[in-house]
Amino acid sequence: MPYFDAASTAPLHPVARQALLAALDEGWADPARLHRSARQARMLLDAARETVAEALGARADEVSFTASGTQALQLGVLGALRGHRRRGAHLVHSAVEHSAVLHTAERWEADGGTATSVPVDRHGRVDAAEFAAAVRPDTALAVLQSANHEVGTLQPVTETAALLGDVPLLVDAAQSAGRLPVPAGWSVLAAGAHKWGGPAGVGVLAVRKGVRFSSALPADDREGGRVPGFPNVPAIVAAAASLRAVRAGAEAENARLRELVDLVRHRVPQLVPAVEVVGHPELRLPHLVTFSCLYVDGEVLLTELDRAGFAVSSGSSCTSSTLTPSHVLAAMGVLTEGNLRVSLPAGTTRAEVDAFLDVLPRVVAEVRAPLGLDLALPAAGSAGGSAGALVVDTLGKHCPVPVIELAKRIGEVAPGGRVAVLSDDEAARHDIPAWCEMCGHTYAGEAPAAEYGGTRGTAYLVQRA
Repeated sequence: MPYFDAASTAPLHPVARQALLAALDEGWADPARLHRSARQARMLLDAARETVAEALGARADEVSFTASGTQALQLGVLGALRGHRRRGAHLVHSAVEHSAVLHTAERWEADGGTATSVPVDRHGRVDAAEFAAAVRPDTALAVLQSANHEVGTLQPVTETAALLGDVPLLVDAAQSAGRLPVPAGWSVLAAGAHKWGGPAGVGVLAVRKGVRFSSALPADDREGGRVPGFPNVPAIVAAAASLRAVRAGAEAENARLRELVDLVRHRVPQLVPAVEVVGHPELRLPHLVTFSCLYVDGEVLLTELDRAGFAVSSGSSCTSSTLTPSHVLAAMGVLTEGNLRVSLPAGTTRAEVDAFLDVLPRVVAEVRAPLGLDLALPAAGSAGGSAGALVVDTLGKHCPVPVIELAKRIGEVAPGGRVAVLSDDEAARHDIPAWCEMCGHTYAGEAPAAEYGGTRGTAYLVQRA
């Protein structure tokens, strides 16, 4: 089965496997002790730390290992905030950060701190000046990812850092570490080894010398006092070895994968009706492409593609198991339903991508078939009038049903006519305007459903082009 979900976790790199097996024999002891086995483990741990530090552009004593990238983010955010509490208790982050950052920000606010979420454009990218403008005199920390985990858009990290003054910047480099150079300007950096082909269960937290940091956890002697617990030396050794191997071949592999992703970006809209490719067209990760298929439930599409032999993802792996719309797609103002993320691991072939492009149109058509939906809008002059509004009642139904019903019935009004879609599903607030953007109609805002005969929910108003 072609595996196209490297953004969730990359397959274990062969070098990582070799290093792990070797380190299981040589690095199993406690590196904090003084006997021979412990010294051997310590040498392996120190060498791994040097390797990772060199890859990140850091000093070895600035690097600590955690149990995951998520833990590195959480500890990094809380530790930097606590370290700068004399400055204040205000946190700034983008609206499309990983859920680990957003949940930590929620906890920080619950404990009395404050946080500001900076919006992004339709490509998922922040404006550096707008981000910096959110900084206040009491801002203790700013957080900005290097690249988005759902749509691949690169963020202006270096430009933003230059505008922040003495406010420390935490960079989530999970999706770019090993693939792309680490952007300059970070004060704290977090990453996870399984994203670059290392073993799961190893995260990296780097804190620049001179940056105040106070762990949110009880004191511990290990990992510079930032991360408590016994380090998994064999896994750390494997993570470092694979990072070095991935970096060595990154330039050539990035160029090859970018060509394959460009092919997907170009061909999918030609092969599948009513599709929008999202994310920045140029400033993006080389191996990732995301697109949204109108009138399709993303989980159904994933299941059918899995049956056809392709492992892909829908939006964020951290939210795909819930009914909550992707916060990234919602912040961008694009469709939150029918979303597919294709992220190619190293070694993906053109034949595998061609096979995916052969299968995708059939799978989407089969999923859409029961809807009885004609994707071609009726010609101008079809039945209906512009006086008043056609009411489409989808109360009690989950997206993408409101959008599907809207598409079915908008032809009943003349050009310039208005449709009021009644919905009590929060996702409709994002998906109906996004549908209008894709199909060329005008989104006219929202009103209380009661004004259009509804008993609850909201009326979303659409004017036919």
